[in-house]
Amino acid sequence: MASYYAPSVAQLIEELAKLPGVGLKTAQRLAMHLVKRPEAEVEALARALLLARRKVMHCASCQNLTDEDPCEICADSSRDVSRICVVSDPADVVAMERMREYRGLYHVLHGLISPMDGIGPDELHIRELLNRIREGEVEEVILATDPTIEGEATAMYLARLLSPLGIDITRIARGLPEGGDLEYADEATLARALEGRRPISREQDKD
Repeated sequence: MASYYAPSVAQLIEELAKLPGVGLKTAQRLAMHLVKRPEAEVEALARALLLARRKVMHCASCQNLTDEDPCEICADSSRDVSRICVVSDPADVVAMERMREYRGLYHVLHGLISPMDGIGPDELHIRELLNRIREGEVEEVILATDPTIEGEATAMYLARLLSPLGIDITRIARGLPEGGDLEYADEATLARALEGRRPISREQDKD
């Protein structure tokens, strides 16, 4: 790549290609677009990137990304504190909020159990979830991880871990396509999946 592009452009392409979902060709198109834009626009983008990196933190309660601690959802006194919806990624919170039907709280794991990728339970924010439940206000935990192999494995692990705590443990229904991502589901599909959630502990008892 260095032989075809100026060193500064080659470096920009290399950095852009590190972004998830951005291949080499997309990185090249983005780089060409950026170097042609007015300097003020590029500076505005750079400032936004740095500001987000410096200000964004994990909410101490739900682990979602936020500019303030606690986050806006956890600080909302109108939310139902007896329900916690467990998701794998901050983008899943956005997907759930878009449907405007769920009024409980969230817990973001920041990943899924995936031995192939070297991700075990200790790499996820599970301990923080247990601490929240032990505070005594939680009555139901909704497991809303993706319907993938990793998502199902994570849900089953959490169900077994939480079962002794005496709370309802439910799993969102199969309204989502097998292998799909929660963040890409439309509002209607996600609402049906939430409405049709089922007790996961009872399924285990039948096995």
